[in-house]
Amino acid sequence: MSGSGVSISFLRAPCGFRSCVRAEDAGAVAELVKATGFFRPSEIAIARELVEEACARGAEGSGYHFLFADDEVGLAGYVCFGPIAGTEASFDLYWIAVHPDRQRRGLGRALLGAAEARIAAMGGRRIYIETSTSPLYAATRAFYAACGYRHEATLPDFYAPGDGKLFFVKVLGSQEQKR
Repeated sequence: MSGSGVSISFLRAPCGFRSCVRAEDAGAVAELVKATGFFRPSEIAIARELVEEACARGAEGSGYHFLFADDEVGLAGYVCFGPIAGTEASFDLYWIAVHPDRQRRGLGRALLGAAEARIAAMGGRRIYIETSTSPLYAATRAFYAACGYRHEATLPDFYAPGDGKLFFVKVLGSQEQKR
């Protein structure tokens, strides 16, 4: 297994994170993202396309890095991140999703922590996350805040009328992060 070596024992069976992208991950990611009930068909297609691009071009060629958490049932969760072009040490966290059957067990926090460690090892100093202002995303916003991300900006009506975009940021290695 290539990946962080983190063992996750709170799922139905212990699993580890892997970073290698396999062809079958595209369909599994699309199904997982769809199962959350948070995303429109166009967004599900984008999640799938990012995996396909990383599979075809590799992480360095595509700019998309992944960590996958598998258990005996299938894909339990994943995170996708990458460096922001034109910056010296900033990264975007593009996607993080945990299957609804495996939520509220710490997998999302473990995936996010492993991604942060990987980003730091790649020289990253700042991580940016974008999410919706929709009430559906209230728990998502609370999760990011609980993980040390700070609300940085809001773009009203970005996704649709009444549905803005929030930007969160975390500075790696800062005193804020160590609290």
